[in-house]
Amino acid sequence: MSVLVTGGAGYIGGHMVLHLADEGEKVVVLDNLITGFQWAIDDRAMFVEGHAGDTELVLELIKTHNIKSILHFAGSIVVPESVENPLKYYQNNTTTTRNLIEAAARGGVEHFIFSSTAAVYGMTGNDPVFEDAQLNPMSPYGRSKLMSEMMLQDVAAAHPIRYGVLRYFNVAGADPKGRLGQSTPRATHLIKVACQAALGQRDEMQIFGTDYDTPDGTALRDYIHVSDLVAAHGLLLNYLRDGGLSTTLNCGYGRGYSVREVVDTVKKVTGVDFTARETERRAGDPAAVVAGADRVRSMLGWTPQYDDLNGIVNNAYAWEKYLLTRNDRPEIA
Repeated sequence: MSVLVTGGAGYIGGHMVLHLADEGEKVVVLDNLITGFQWAIDDRAMFVEGHAGDTELVLELIKTHNIKSILHFAGSIVVPESVENPLKYYQNNTTTTRNLIEAAARGGVEHFIFSSTAAVYGMTGNDPVFEDAQLNPMSPYGRSKLMSEMMLQDVAAAHPIRYGVLRYFNVAGADPKGRLGQSTPRATHLIKVACQAALGQRDEMQIFGTDYDTPDGTALRDYIHVSDLVAAHGLLLNYLRDGGLSTTLNCGYGRGYSVREVVDTVKKVTGVDFTARETERRAGDPAAVVAGADRVRSMLGWTPQYDDLNGIVNNAYAWEKYLLTRNDRPEIA
């Protein structure tokens, strides 16, 4: 019996593969390598190059490898890009997920874990947002994910499949053992961008919006270490295997940091005073998104191990320095 991880050559999916392999699971990775890297896939996993929306390919993998659980990470994630090119996001996220769910239902998959986002909530105010809050995504990215959640719920009502949805807040950091990190050179993750600026790979970074209704005027986010995030997935998988009912859970720490606070932390950790230029807001960005994260702790017994902004930055910075040593590393345009 194997676990299928879509997008397993990417940032979060790659860390999920590490976690599952460390737990002794047999893992099959399906990735088209458009944004992922084959070198990022742990050697203990079997890799298949292909598209997560290729229903017949997924059905063949389910049959060949006796796959009973799917963890779906493949998709597009950049909010401003989704505003500029919504059809790309409805194709890569919603349509792909629809086809993957069809393969899961037809193939007799028992458990399906979906990588969702706090963007389904939209404008939340400065207080933590809980799973039963009104869903009002502000971007095509958020709507593409919410549509996928709805499809999964509907299919689970009609087929013997149980699912878990994890709504991520801001994922950051890198594997504490130095095995993997965020490797996309032009990624938009704030901590990665700031670390690249500290290393001189960017002439400057930008702070998008300084007039939000937040304590210092910059956007407020809940940053969760990627290793804590994938540990929650592992607990959720075990919960479903033990007969747990389908569920939707926030995945964050329940505390927010402003953009300025994050930039200051990166400067302190790295010892580099790089330029952070203030500019206009980006389309689709809410002022504050902080997790109400009680349910994931109580239901799964999830206890974060890396809830420390300095530590998150340290891990991210160490990975960026490692990437500089790779002979085949892509350059930042």
